[in-house]
Amino acid sequence: MAVELHLPDLPEVPLSLSLAPAAAPAQAPRRRPWHLRLGELLSTYLPLLLMALLALSTWWLVKNTPLLAPAPASTEQRRDPDYLMNEFAIERFDAGGRLRVRVDGLRLQHFPATDHYEIDQARIRAIGVDGKVTVAVADRALANGDISELQLFGGAKVTSTGPQGEPVEIRSEFLHAFLVTEQVQTSLPVTVTAGNNELRAEGLHYDNGKRLLELKGRQRAWMAAPATPPRRETPAP
Repeated sequence: MAVELHLPDLPEVPLSLSLAPAAAPAQAPRRRPWHLRLGELLSTYLPLLLMALLALSTWWLVKNTPLLAPAPASTEQRRDPDYLMNEFAIERFDAGGRLRVRVDGLRLQHFPATDHYEIDQARIRAIGVDGKVTVAVADRALANGDISELQLFGGAKVTSTGPQGEPVEIRSEFLHAFLVTEQVQTSLPVTVTAGNNELRAEGLHYDNGKRLLELKGRQRAWMAAPATPPRRETPAP
């Protein structure tokens, strides 16, 4: 059995060909002038160049800057006092609570550089371990920190007790007194009064502990004649 297939006729499509002109070949980019390219390079890398130059200059300055020499330590000691007192009294006691030194004066200044006291119208009263009292007075006195050493200036006088219990007085325009060792010395004219006797010399060294008085230079002495005991009359037989 034969079958015939009838397909519909397709519409005719007109065939048209359009010939477009061929594309022009690409042209090579035109090279820009050198000064424009240099300007672009400088604008790009100039910040980096400036930072590198700044770092290099900083390193050079640090390397070539001379070091400052350390300031020399001041050798001049402070000369002004750190405190002062007017119409004062200072007392020093030993470990057992016994009074050893009393200092009175019109004005006191303490100098920290040397730990010394400067005293106007000074009066110093020292009590030894044996109870012996030594008194020193002067228009001006220079004392160390514990007031065991005194330099007395102007109307200086030291009064103590001699080996026989007699009063001993030493007077001069300058006296250097050591209260602990009970010594007094001077290189200026001095007068020593012991009891009724008076000695004058151009200097002295007195050691009360050793009972030693050394006079220096020209000397003069006034010695009191010993008292003559009254004669006892023997009754006639």
